[in-house]
Amino acid sequence: MADKRLVLDANILIRAVLGVRARSLIEQYAGPVDLFVPGSAIAEVQEHLPAILSKRGVPAEPAVTVFERMRPFIHELPESLYAAQELDAKERLASVDVEDWPVLACALGLECAIWTEDRDFFGTGVATWTSDRVEIYLRTATSPGPAA
Repeated sequence: MADKRLVLDANILIRAVLGVRARSLIEQYAGPVDLFVPGSAIAEVQEHLPAILSKRGVPAEPAVTVFERMRPFIHELPESLYAAQELDAKERLASVDVEDWPVLACALGLECAIWTEDRDFFGTGVATWTSDRVEIYLRTATSPGPAA
C-alpha cells in the first residue's frame, strides 16, 4: 500500500471519463497514491453516465470503455469496510447532502483526503481537494522526502 491515499468522489470518475486531465492524473499517480472509491460511487457513475452522455450527444460505448480501462487504477471499497463510519459521516453532512456519506465514511475510515468537485465536503473535518489543485497533493506522493 502506498503512503498516500485519496478517496475519489463519483463526480471525479465522471470527469475522468468525459475529459482528459482527471483521467491522466488518475493514471499517472495511481501506484504512488492509493486511489479509493466506495462501491456506491461506481454505481452512481454507472447510473448517471448514460444520461450525461446522451445529453451531450456522446456515444455511450467509447465512454463505457474508458471507464472500464480506469477501473484497475482505483480500489473499490465494499460498504462493509466503511459502514462503521456511516453515522459519523451522515452527522457531518446533515446540513448538506447526506447521500454523499459513503465517500466521507471512506475518507474517515482510511484517514485520508477526498478529491471532489462537491463543496458539500468542505467543513466536514476531512481535507478536500478539487481538480484544479489536487495535483499538489498527488505530487507529494512521488517527490522524495527529506534526506535522513
